[in-house]
Amino acid sequence: MRVLFALAALLFLATFSPPGTYRPEPPPPVSWVRFEPLPLDAGDPARTRLGGLRFLGAWRLASNDPRFGGLSSLHVEGGEAMGFSDAGWLIRFPLPRGGGPVRGEVRALADGPAASKRKSERDIESMAVAGDEMWLGFERRNVVWRYGRRSRHAESGAWPSGMRRWPANRGAEAMLRFPDGRFLVLSEGNGSGGPALLFAGDPAVEGTPALALRYQPPDGYRATDAALLPDGRILVLNRRWRLLEGLSAKLTLLRGRLAPGAVLRGIEVADFHRPVTVDNMEGLSVTREGGRTVVWLVSDDNYSPLQRTLLMKFALE
Repeated sequence: MRVLFALAALLFLATFSPPGTYRPEPPPPVSWVRFEPLPLDAGDPARTRLGGLRFLGAWRLASNDPRFGGLSSLHVEGGEAMGFSDAGWLIRFPLPRGGGPVRGEVRALADGPAASKRKSERDIESMAVAGDEMWLGFERRNVVWRYGRRSRHAESGAWPSGMRRWPANRGAEAMLRFPDGRFLVLSEGNGSGGPALLFAGDPAVEGTPALALRYQPPDGYRATDAALLPDGRILVLNRRWRLLEGLSAKLTLLRGRLAPGAVLRGIEVADFHRPVTVDNMEGLSVTREGGRTVVWLVSDDNYSPLQRTLLMKFALE
């Protein structure tokens, strides 16, 4: 029993390690990403259904670049995945299409709320993309910055008043942009819910008005990302860690009006528990393919050898 608890404690520390200085080895001249196909359920390789999702593929990602990993956000578009790590790296790579490794990109942002040498100062946990712009939520700083998508240079940054009392390690964990220009930002919470803000406009501009809401996740879970469906509904990705069960995740469909003081809850879409393939799921993106809605998930390996960077693809049914 002592061995079991020691191993569980080791996994916990690896999963939720405190911030520190991240000094990777010198990067290679060219960064490559490899994809190892995985089943949805190792005990039932033919399984293709998980709640309201139909399984389309899963891959374990690996790279020759030591900066690759720690993915806490995800945006899929035009056959390419883009994400940011909790060490502040921008990571891009083509979507898996079979065959050998593909060339990827790992680079640091030129601008940010603090020095880029400390992981705690560039802990990017959320992202929203629209046109030529992208918005990034920095945990521990509780700020939102807007960047040019192509230039990758900062255009604006703000410390919203409604986020100033959020715990340093539970900041802007999930963020999405509505077509009308409003933004919804969710705190990670503490397993029993957490604050949320509905911005009337750009959260990276000081003084943008925001309504205070609250998000109530499934029992013991914490919000890690959110995405807008084509019909306007909101998907939320939630993660939980427990001593005996390890890591699990739930995908929920948000219900409730975005009104001042509202408590937002979700209807379960899918439950990721072992033996289903799962890890520290933190990134969510929604695309359209051939008339169907496709849901992409990515996991944050915390740069730990005990965890994996997973990319998973589902059709929402």
